Amino acid sequence: MDSDKTFFGHPRGLATLFFTEMWERFSYYGMRALLLLFMVASVEKGGMGLSDKTGGAIYGLYTMFVYLLALPGGWLADKFFGLRKSIFYGGIIITLGHFCLAFPFHETFFIGLLLIVMGTGLLKPTISSMVGELYTSNDQARRDAGFSIFYMGINLGAFISPIIIGYLRVNFDWHYGFAAAGIGMALGLVQYKLTEKYLGNAGLEPGKLEDKLQQQKRERAIKNGLLIFIALLIVFVALLVTRTITIDPVAFAETSGVVILVSVVVYFLYIFIAEKLDNAERKKIIAICILFVTTTLFYTGYEGQGSSLNLFAERYTDLMIGAFRIPAEWLQSAPPIFVLIFVPVFAWLWIWLAKRNLNPSTPLKTSFGLIFMGLGYVIMMGASLIVINGGKPLPTWLIFTYMFHTFGEICLYPIGLSAVTKLSPQRLVGQMMGVFFMALALGNLAAGLFAGEFDDSAIQANPNLLLDLFSVVVKITLISGVVVLLLSKPIRKLMGDIR
Repeated sequence: MDSDKTFFGHPRGLATLFFTEMWERFSYYGMRALLLLFMVASVEKGGMGLSDKTGGAIYGLYTMFVYLLALPGGWLADKFFGLRKSIFYGGIIITLGHFCLAFPFHETFFIGLLLIVMGTGLLKPTISSMVGELYTSNDQARRDAGFSIFYMGINLGAFISPIIIGYLRVNFDWHYGFAAAGIGMALGLVQYKLTEKYLGNAGLEPGKLEDKLQQQKRERAIKNGLLIFIALLIVFVALLVTRTITIDPVAFAETSGVVILVSVVVYFLYIFIAEKLDNAERKKIIAICILFVTTTLFYTGYEGQGSSLNLFAERYTDLMIGAFRIPAEWLQSAPPIFVLIFVPVFAWLWIWLAKRNLNPSTPLKTSFGLIFMGLGYVIMMGASLIVINGGKPLPTWLIFTYMFHTFGEICLYPIGLSAVTKLSPQRLVGQMMGVFFMALALGNLAAGLFAGEFDDSAIQANPNLLLDLFSVVVKITLISGVVVLLLSKPIRKLMGDIR
């Protein structure tokens, strides 16, 4: 839409969205690296002193709701705010959340988490849609390249954030790290407003409604709904702060997982019964069901980066380089570096194989993702043996684990997104994408609950527990990967003309 090509030959508005997303991911990945470590650190060390189970459950709930609230957030953007305003409002809410975390009080901590989740749910699904609106429908080649550049912004933010926030945590205080994440988001918002003019007409208006009267009624209903929601939220937070009601995070997290799983099962049953699918569509929906299961399993392991593997880095890894101790958070910068290095390699590999009619099918790539995940945790089993023998493994064990996990995500995540859009009946594409993100939410929740099993006192008493825990992930992911590999041809048949 914007003819001003000053950002790598793309519309100037791409730079606006690139840096906004970079700073939003800076804030998110900073939180991801810091959150669980802060909750389980002792009060003497400036932490909250929560048990590993409680901290892991809260971490899982936080990362779960980031994905779940993207569904209503995207709906609000489409029907009410418009994409452009949703990005700005979401960023403001995220910034306020981080600044709440900068205060050393438990009450402001939980209010901050709530605000960050709400703001991310509003911003995250809309900013990617804005990238697409910068290009005309007949400019697909540049559009795809624009998304690749945008993806670089995500990983740039994810790379620099743990380094800065880890340094602040070690040399100053936990809350300086939380504040830095808020400052990052605030910088993104300032940049966004200063360069907003380059976005042209992209994202200015919500989706068109039938007529002006209907639009006014819809806006009035949504405003009333939002006011009621905010009022209920204020009452709920006040009840929590005054300890009139209490919530058991572990029980709530476990119940949430069951609710999500049951909801997805009921939804798929509804689709099969009520949507009048033809035979080909029914088979493709079954393939999406299989993809949901494999994606959930994969992200249960992958999201250990910010939870169980982060605890392993802090407690059991030799982080000393001479007299300097590397902050555990710094290791969280390894995955985005591997993404930047290996995504072009894998993209070239798929094209090279396709020219020789050897490009693996979607089921095969999915199985590769699970197998790479399992192999990464095999490396962690080796690191656990060093701990069992009284030593401390070097950070290289975790770095190689993250490299294999990155290989797995490159095989599974973009392929999964593409497959869902192709396999879904046109009338159900949006809903099926929502189901795909439900798999990510469920995986994040499971990863948090799994991290709760890494109880330090239990491991000190029985170091073999580390090996046992990692071996569980290895067994589940490798067996699942091999099963999908063996069933790849039948699954491929379910997909019909989709590869």
